[in-house]
Amino acid sequence: MRTISPPPPGLPSVAYRALILRPYAASIMSSAPIHRPQSEARRRWPNARILWSFIHPYRSRLVVGFLLGLGSTAAALASPLVTKQILDAVGTERDMVQPIALLLGLVVLGAGFGFTQAVLLGNLAEDIVFSVRSLLVGRFFRGRVADLQFRPTGEVVTRVTSDTVLLRQATSSSLVNLVNETIALIGGLVLMAVLDLTLFLVAVGCITVIGVFAGRLMPRIGAAQRLAQESIGRLGGILEGGARAVRTMKAARAESIEEARVLAEARDSMAHGKRANRTEALAWTIAGTGIQFAILVILSVGAWRIGAGWLEVSTLVAFLLYAFQLVEPVSSITMYVAELQAGAAAAARIQETDDIRREDTTAGRSVEPRRSGADALRFDRVGFTYPASARPAIHGFSASFPWHGRIAVVGPSGAGKTSLFSLILGFYRPEAGRILVNGADMSELSLHSIRERIAYVEQETPLLAGTIRYNVAYRFPEADDDELWAALHAVGLRELVERFPLGLDEPVSTTSLSGGQRQRIGVARAIVRRPDILLLDEATAQLDGLAEAAIHDVVERIATDSLVVTIAHRLSTVMDADRIIVMDEGRMSASGTHRELLASSPLYAELVASLRIGPTDGPAPVG
Repeated sequence: MRTISPPPPGLPSVAYRALILRPYAASIMSSAPIHRPQSEARRRWPNARILWSFIHPYRSRLVVGFLLGLGSTAAALASPLVTKQILDAVGTERDMVQPIALLLGLVVLGAGFGFTQAVLLGNLAEDIVFSVRSLLVGRFFRGRVADLQFRPTGEVVTRVTSDTVLLRQATSSSLVNLVNETIALIGGLVLMAVLDLTLFLVAVGCITVIGVFAGRLMPRIGAAQRLAQESIGRLGGILEGGARAVRTMKAARAESIEEARVLAEARDSMAHGKRANRTEALAWTIAGTGIQFAILVILSVGAWRIGAGWLEVSTLVAFLLYAFQLVEPVSSITMYVAELQAGAAAAARIQETDDIRREDTTAGRSVEPRRSGADALRFDRVGFTYPASARPAIHGFSASFPWHGRIAVVGPSGAGKTSLFSLILGFYRPEAGRILVNGADMSELSLHSIRERIAYVEQETPLLAGTIRYNVAYRFPEADDDELWAALHAVGLRELVERFPLGLDEPVSTTSLSGGQRQRIGVARAIVRRPDILLLDEATAQLDGLAEAAIHDVVERIATDSLVVTIAHRLSTVMDADRIIVMDEGRMSASGTHRELLASSPLYAELVASLRIGPTDGPAPVG
């Protein structure tokens, strides 16, 4: 009835399963929030109900698996009784062919039930895990930005991977086999009592003594494993941080320090792991020795009763077979309960993503073609505050953006520049006022049609896993090679990509693209097809003069027929803009050209003066 690989020789099955699950449990413990429930029962039962909610749609297949397990258990329980019939027939005129055939049939039938159950439950587990992963991926990719921005990346990965691994075992074999093993234990004890009540009492007494001694060690095993898992969690956090900051670490000559920190946690985990292993070994030694002692006691008492004429040899043999069968249910029940608890905890963590609201990108009407007299964007006294923020990010903002030209948005850190882009892209909805797109209220338009007409380039342009082609054609997967090469040529990357062995099909992971080259790929992605509105969160921040000039030419060509809005941190970007909007504390502080603002806006003049350059000098950051 097992659905996992058997343990290596000499390693108890429970210990083997613990070794398999320990890394996944560690990842959960390292990232799970700390809760302080009022009682153990109140924590466990809600988690169990959550776990059942994932199993419920597949309950019919689970019932079939349960029935198959019962058939396998029944075949195993019947075998000792048939064996007794064979022994009783020895030396008599009874027909032995029928019981031998029955015994062989039970073995084959039990194997068939077990194999079918293993396949059924294995497939069931994969179906459940896939459905949960589909649910999680949909929530994370289609959820609202407001619900996702404060979730660590590691948490997202953990819930889709390790949490669902724990859920796999709990939602299939653990639940069914726990019931089956419990029935096997009860059925074995009942049949032992039917065979001989005296030997039954002897067996129960021995099992009780073994359970008391072994049970006292279980809390120590759990505590040691928990401490080992916590150390592994801290180790992973330090290692992940060091991997992200490897350049900083090497530049600071801190390799030895970081190595010592990681190894200290690894050493701590090793010490706790060894303590848990020693305790496990002691517990299983007690259990194994105790079972052997119990069998010797049963055998001795049985032999004495046979000598006294109170017991048949066949009955003793059947009884001993049942005694051997009790070993598996006792150990497996503990194992399956632990797996169910781990799966229930994983299910509870998965349910915590219920607060991620799905973003509806199709509701509303589409943006109409450009209308004469209508602005591309119009802000009418717009106000917006981030959740849990003490002050508004945007407050009373009003402005009109035409369908073509270059507009630069400048201001000190925290002035609301990026928040303005987030409102334009529909990541957030304004709490006050309204935003008009082509003369229509944005709240009445579908986000899909709005974003279809807007291209966005982030300051820290991310490259997605895949090829150069995949990244450049990200907005328009149907774009042909001519369009992709033209976009790369426009940003000055065509020659570089042509030198790659696979050209456009070169995986990003095998390239050594600099930060500036990554930014240029982001710009190429945005201009594969001319957008109506191009939002640039300072797309030239990491570029040298030649590369910036190439991007400048591209932007100038696009601006002749499209709107280009740039969050500006370079003076060259500001000076070339048709209009500059100065923001401060979420408001529009001033608006005009570079020369107009130098004369009329103290804040803008201060931003320029802080660079210690003249008003017509070359490229440099503005704020």
